[in-house]
Amino acid sequence: MYFWDGFLNLLNRIIMKKIWLSVVFSLLVAFVFAQDEVAKTGWNFGALPTITFDTDLGFQYGALVNLYNYGDGTRYPNYNHSLYFEVSRFTKGSGINRFYYDSDQLIEGLQTSLDISFLSDQAYDFYGFNGFDAVVNPDWIEDTQPENIYKTRMFYKYDRKMFRFKMDLQGKVSGNKLRWAAGMNLLNFKVGSVNIDKLNKGKDEDLLPPVEDQPGLYEKYQQWGIISPEEADGGFVPELKAGLVYDTRDNRPNPMKGIWTEAVLVGAPEFLGAESGFAKLSLTHRQYFTLIPNDLSLAYRLAYQITIAGDVPFYYQTQVIVSELKGAASEGLGGAKTLRGIRRNRIVGDGFFYGNVEARWKFARFQFINNNFYLGLNGFMDFGQVTKKIEYNTGFHSTYFDAHRNFDNDAEKMHFSYGAGLRIVMNQNFVIAVDYGMAADERDGDSGLYIGLNYLF
Repeated sequence: MYFWDGFLNLLNRIIMKKIWLSVVFSLLVAFVFAQDEVAKTGWNFGALPTITFDTDLGFQYGALVNLYNYGDGTRYPNYNHSLYFEVSRFTKGSGINRFYYDSDQLIEGLQTSLDISFLSDQAYDFYGFNGFDAVVNPDWIEDTQPENIYKTRMFYKYDRKMFRFKMDLQGKVSGNKLRWAAGMNLLNFKVGSVNIDKLNKGKDEDLLPPVEDQPGLYEKYQQWGIISPEEADGGFVPELKAGLVYDTRDNRPNPMKGIWTEAVLVGAPEFLGAESGFAKLSLTHRQYFTLIPNDLSLAYRLAYQITIAGDVPFYYQTQVIVSELKGAASEGLGGAKTLRGIRRNRIVGDGFFYGNVEARWKFARFQFINNNFYLGLNGFMDFGQVTKKIEYNTGFHSTYFDAHRNFDNDAEKMHFSYGAGLRIVMNQNFVIAVDYGMAADERDGDSGLYIGLNYLF
């Protein structure tokens, strides 16, 4: 284990060193080749072997292609059609199979987006409910600890597979700024214990203990009656959405000015096949300020999400509702898409508030192989808190139950993280993103490195 810790630390240093070397090289190229942007026309694409890294998921390998159609170029950098394809795997057991389409030209007067995805995760993070009220014991998952302390590296994990069919429409209400939003999101969750036999396959040492001998938190929550037998194996969530969007952004991928505010109501009715009917309300406000024209901006996002009716299955509670997907998943709080540097899914509740503040600097522009590029640096702070707790009973008696080691009632408060990031952007739409975040409180973890696509918001 010490070898792997040292190896991963060294690898992280190499990755960061390569990132900064690429920045220096790109700066030199920028000074040599910098010139006015060329308006793009017709079909253009960005293709990458998906060799990325996420602290929560591990190294990613596979391939992605993003095709853009700019028509005759008069709308550049706005595109007519965008098609995104990805097939990739992570070394910690997750997989992404995704097709995403986005266009404001397919149907006249409508913004249309379609997402079809199958996401698998054989070690999905589960730390309990209500943020700091759920105690995380790092020593239990650290196999260098003595046998009387260490439990299993999979203690805060379960196996989850999710299929998603999502269609969203937006149309004008007044001018180009105020729009209505409607959509359908069909989600099917398959949940179970971590497949220990699969993880142990081919190993002669450092074996994980069977779930029967060492249950994790997911199994214990079932033993304690916090997760019901009906929900324990997952289920079907047919989601209908309606809302309003006010949007004055000057550029969708990375605005320099404008407002993007939305109010979205989603419902999962039982008559459509939901295991448990419920409704949620999501309010999100994003605003962008120009500090130095074309080069430096300040952006922030404030969001509030709450259950307003019904009972939400535990496997859905990690979903973060948005009108527009910026990546393969919109989940948290904690991790690459919400609170960077904090453990993935650390903050789960029936209602929550979160926010992000970023300073974004475009410090170099250049052209390469007839495409426009710019490089950007970000400094950020993220924060969030459970505002409505998931109710459950901790007053029962069980031979497995040790209240003070798993629950700390009324401990929840604001969670903070902070960090910096790098962006490499082609034609203002294809964005390679690198973020490094650090948790302000050790109960939320240590830090996280995330390499993926797109600005956070």
